[in-house]
Amino acid sequence: MAKNLLIVESPAKAKTINKYLGKDFQVLASYGHVRDLKPKEGAVDPDHGFAMAYEVIDRNEKHVDAIAKAAKVADDIYLATDLDREGEAISWHISEILKERGLTQGKQLHRVVFSEITPKAIKAAVAAPRQLSLDMVDAQQARRALDYLVGFNLSPVLWRKVQRGLSAGRVQSPALRMIVEREEEIEAFKAREYWTVEAALRHPEGDFSARLTKLHGKKFEQFDLTNEHDAMAARAALKEAAHGRLTVTEVGSKERKRRPAPPFTTSTLQQEAARKLGFSTSRTMKVAQGLYEGVSLGSEGNVGLITYMRTDSVALSEDAVVELRELIARDFGRKALPDHAQTYKSKSKNAQEAHEAVRPTSAMRTPREVAAFLNDEQRKLYELIWKRTVACQMIHATLNTVSVDFDLKHVAGGDAAFRSTGTTVVDPGFLAVYEEGRDQKSAEDDDEGRRLPKLEVGEQVALHDIVADQHFTEPPPRYSEASLVKALEEYGIGRPSTYASIIQVLLNREYVFLDSRRFKPTDVGRAVSKFLTSHFTRYVDYDFTAKLEDELDAVSRGEEAWVPLMERFWQPFKQQVDEKTETVDRSEATGARELGSDPKSGKPVSVRLGRYGPYAQIGDKDTDEKLQFASLRPGQSMHTITLEEALELFKLPRKLGTAENGDEVSVGVGRFGPFVKQGSTYASLKAEDDPYTIELPRALQIVQEKLEMIANRIIQDFGNGVQVLNGRFGPYITDGEKNARIPKDQEPKELTEAQCIELLAAAPVKKGRGAFKKTAAKKAAAEKKPAAKKAAAKKAAAKATEKKAPAKKAAAKKATTKTAAKKTAAKKAPAKKAAAKKTSAKAGA
Repeated sequence: MAKNLLIVESPAKAKTINKYLGKDFQVLASYGHVRDLKPKEGAVDPDHGFAMAYEVIDRNEKHVDAIAKAAKVADDIYLATDLDREGEAISWHISEILKERGLTQGKQLHRVVFSEITPKAIKAAVAAPRQLSLDMVDAQQARRALDYLVGFNLSPVLWRKVQRGLSAGRVQSPALRMIVEREEEIEAFKAREYWTVEAALRHPEGDFSARLTKLHGKKFEQFDLTNEHDAMAARAALKEAAHGRLTVTEVGSKERKRRPAPPFTTSTLQQEAARKLGFSTSRTMKVAQGLYEGVSLGSEGNVGLITYMRTDSVALSEDAVVELRELIARDFGRKALPDHAQTYKSKSKNAQEAHEAVRPTSAMRTPREVAAFLNDEQRKLYELIWKRTVACQMIHATLNTVSVDFDLKHVAGGDAAFRSTGTTVVDPGFLAVYEEGRDQKSAEDDDEGRRLPKLEVGEQVALHDIVADQHFTEPPPRYSEASLVKALEEYGIGRPSTYASIIQVLLNREYVFLDSRRFKPTDVGRAVSKFLTSHFTRYVDYDFTAKLEDELDAVSRGEEAWVPLMERFWQPFKQQVDEKTETVDRSEATGARELGSDPKSGKPVSVRLGRYGPYAQIGDKDTDEKLQFASLRPGQSMHTITLEEALELFKLPRKLGTAENGDEVSVGVGRFGPFVKQGSTYASLKAEDDPYTIELPRALQIVQEKLEMIANRIIQDFGNGVQVLNGRFGPYITDGEKNARIPKDQEPKELTEAQCIELLAAAPVKKGRGAFKKTAAKKAAAEKKPAAKKAAAKKAAAKATEKKAPAKKAAAKKATTKTAAKKTAAKKAPAKKAAAKKTSAKAGA
């Protein structure tokens, strides 16, 4: 039996580490978090020092039990969860569970941390353990309590004022605000026209172009030419003055150095993987997690290929730098090495420099050597990390920029000038391995790689043509995943471990969606953001959110206590929630807009946000008995729709004609989208069908397909409610209340009524809404037990563990068993699990 128990977070990591520590260690996984706040109101108690009520997470109960069982027989326990705050908190929760179960008496609890899963790093960490950092645990508890209090108190306000089922998050809400404000900038943007002028020049060594830099005796600015008339007049004057050639008046050359980018942090890794590989932030983190925890390299077994991927540090260990310099000298030559190792310092004031940047655990494992053992995504990400890390220790790139000026005298309106620039690489340095991506290209980028012919002052170059091009200014671009992560980092919102989850939450809640890989807010997202920005301004303020992150960092460093931080946040927040619940008007909260009047009825036309999304309305609910409603079409927004576009929506339902049997055929839009109706038959339109333009023949075809599907669905009908049907997963038997599987050796068409009834009798009852309500009612009744009864049960359980007099022990055991049985019954109810899961999701918002 192993003397030592070492606990990590994931089974993959456990598998890799297990072979490094030998038979004296048993390595088990916690499978992530082991405890969380109880998913109901009151799990954080502001009136009693923000006391937090935790419970073991259902899905991880068996893993916790396995850890407890191993801890019981182990001499020493090593807590080796991840090295960030989240990992520290998981270790603390495991230690608290073991203490509660009386499994730590007489045993040493060690905290070990490592940033890479290699034999050397693991053995060094186990040889030099430390104590749990309660400061880091406090910071994580404070973060969880803040998120819980915001979720449980702000979400119900959104339900009442905007839409049922919505939720607000402490960190996600400022991120949503960024996306919405960018969308509003784009909508408010007014394009401006401007013209550029270029000279197309011909030279024996190669044609090139030169852009206009001076016109009418002064520097040529972007908006000097704003219409076609002026641009063509300028072009004509320049052509006339040139007489078919331009004369070189000045040649300049400037050498500059470009330094390599620092090694990856979490945020820069996510940005580059989005730019270069098209990975989402969550995909990047998932693939990186696999590379960190270990990949099977054939005879070598499981090997961790990269260091820990949640970090804001750009530091590299001395051993890593030595190995990188050896690799560079071997593969790129001594000339590619700088005299001294390159060092980098993080811009983040809260960066934990004791941690390392994301790097390969061994640079000597080149992408080519490990490619055969990796899947496509792993290979791409590993290569990206490897190249960036190697490049950061290489010599700078040397670039040479040549600029050539051409002056034109005697142009109508004053002298003019053109300039051509080109940049060539003198020494590629680190660029031989890696070049950092950019979200937007600059004029400098366009010049790179352009080589100008060798020109001298006084030389005349043939002018092929002068070209004037029309342009329009463009609105700021929507955020991509890369640029949003960059903005979050710059504003100090969130931390390395949270960027991916922030984005995923916004997508999952359908507050935003990706349009050509750029974030666009939905109408619901805009309503939520507008409501929070208008009424909870402080809590979606970028500076306030960043300051709160700084205070949490101060808690993690032991510089600030977490309870006073919570008190400063909670009192004004709770007061504002109570006030806004009473005072805010729902129409204003949802961003309802009045567009004008209906020309037919004279009634007001407005757009609003309803339970099933945005819709248009004709009439006023206060003055009109009957209102007309129409859902917005896909792609339409209640924030940009015009009166004319809204009135078009009321052309539905449309009567298309009649079927052969005389049934009227119409088309409309319902809760589940556009549909055709023929008599009593409804059929959904296909994605390519437009309810506003569809014609009778196509509508009849859709109805016919639906009728054929219904006919084919029934294999047998015994006339008493019992049917054999074709279902999504194959044939089955039903009586409306129960469904039964058909034995594999039985032909569905040959089943008799008696056989079907027998199979139905043995089938389980369907768990529908009724079952949910019944279980929920039982749960509610159980939760309403008097406090005294609960206290008695608790007292009895305590007596049972004391192991005193046999009589007392038996009585206590009986009481404990009875209480435990009730708890188990409540726990097994699926409705409780579903309800708890739903509530928990809202609390974590």
